[in-house]
Amino acid sequence: MEKARLRKLGLRNLKWLHDHPTLKEQKEREISQSLFNDPCWEKAQTIAITKPLDFEFNTHILLSKGWSEGKKMLMPIATKDRKLTFHLVEPETIFEKTAFGVEEPVAAPEVSAEIIDLLVVPGIVFTHEGFRIGFGGGYYDRFLQQYQGETCSLVFSEQIQESWQVESFDLPVKRLFIS
Repeated sequence: MEKARLRKLGLRNLKWLHDHPTLKEQKEREISQSLFNDPCWEKAQTIAITKPLDFEFNTHILLSKGWSEGKKMLMPIATKDRKLTFHLVEPETIFEKTAFGVEEPVAAPEVSAEIIDLLVVPGIVFTHEGFRIGFGGGYYDRFLQQYQGETCSLVFSEQIQESWQVESFDLPVKRLFIS
């Protein structure tokens, strides 16, 4: 199946799960607990995540936990040249919605991506090997080409789909936390 069709199927599955909030919240709790008990989270001092769209995994859980443990929490901003810069976010950080509907931090200090210990990579469709299909902009694919740290994704079982051809530029995340 081609990526565009898989992306539509993945979005439909995520929106179905969003329409079943009790199930979605249960899965988010299970996935979060698995992550929080994993050495990749425990060792990380600087963690980069995204602010979710309403049908995506609720990363606010990660922000709260990270801040309570004294971790530096970062969020990306997509630049005009299709790259990601990462910015330190605090509980008082203000966010602004982009034309794509994604919320990005405003006036948050940019930090070097080299300090990221754990990058939580978003996606719409995943294979069990960690390959992913995102929204199609290629931002994370380009970033992962030079990033050397730990990567993981927080995945609902509804997002797993094995029937697609991985391309040469596709890079897998190292760990999937699935429920």
